[in-house]
Amino acid sequence: MLRSEGNRSHYFQHRYNPPVDNAAMGAILGPYLAKLKVRDLEGKPFFAGLDEHLNDDDGSGGGGFIGTNQLQLNSPARSSPHSNGSETTERFSRKVFVGGLPPDIDEEEITTSFNQYGDLIVDWPHKAESKSYFPPKGYAFLLFQEERGVQKLIETCVPDDDKLYITVSSPTIKNKAVQIRPWRLADADFVLDASMPLDPRKTVFVGGVPRPLKAYELAMIMDRLYGGVCYAGIDTDPELKYPKGAGRVAFSNQQSYIAAISARFVQLQHGDIDKRVEVKPYVLDDQMCDECHGQRCGGKFAPFFCANVTCLQYYCEQCWGLIHSREGREYHKPLVKEGADRPRAVPFRWC
Repeated sequence: MLRSEGNRSHYFQHRYNPPVDNAAMGAILGPYLAKLKVRDLEGKPFFAGLDEHLNDDDGSGGGGFIGTNQLQLNSPARSSPHSNGSETTERFSRKVFVGGLPPDIDEEEITTSFNQYGDLIVDWPHKAESKSYFPPKGYAFLLFQEERGVQKLIETCVPDDDKLYITVSSPTIKNKAVQIRPWRLADADFVLDASMPLDPRKTVFVGGVPRPLKAYELAMIMDRLYGGVCYAGIDTDPELKYPKGAGRVAFSNQQSYIAAISARFVQLQHGDIDKRVEVKPYVLDDQMCDECHGQRCGGKFAPFFCANVTCLQYYCEQCWGLIHSREGREYHKPLVKEGADRPRAVPFRWC
């Protein structure tokens, strides 16, 4: 049942503003994230490099939220539960998911429905290629110019069962409830055990993470499966600060780390989410060769990492050839870092 207006302020304070000690979080994560090189905290111009995000599939399965039922919502008052400083403090990504749209609503009508909260662009996956006027799967993204537009939108929504709804109209459907799913910036990082140092060499890359999944949810799932989780993070793009569909998990011990990378795949199950994703060692790009410590490669950083549990080391090209010419290691494949911090296996040949 939709919550009454009197409960809205308490709901938003609890759901979107849990207490966070930013100073303590920064002290813990700063050196670690700098080592991983996955955070760009500086703001960038409005929609600079937008092409990277235009065809971003949310991975949510489309508009399976309310179906064709027209849930009637009352128009809530615009009084804000965050009135103090809400215009200056960033709490949300400028990219917002909206699902359950009427099938005949077009881009212009979506823009008209939401531009009262601020200047925005409407997008959906493969929009440029398809040249469609309608979101084909019943969902779209609202890319706001200013983060305060997202705050205004959220304050207008009606919460129900930890989800947010607002009504929109199309030529044939009036006042249809659609789901608004903002991304809260604080959900990108979660420290499970602050007493343990974060070690990049005990960190795994998790690919294909569903975008609604929060860092604390990823941490709890991985800790339940392998134990020893001390941190989880969701990779976000530097411009809109929206999840990119990948994450990282740092373990406190080698046993849990090896168990995770040996599994190779993990089933992420949480609420409506049930997805099989890939787990790989997180590959750093500024490590010296663990075998020669730079002596055979002129002090250059090692380009290869061996994820086999008998190695788990960084190698320069010369040392890779020497070590992996030995019996039993000739079939190991090196990992290198590719775009968006994703590790990938590469073929290797030596003379």
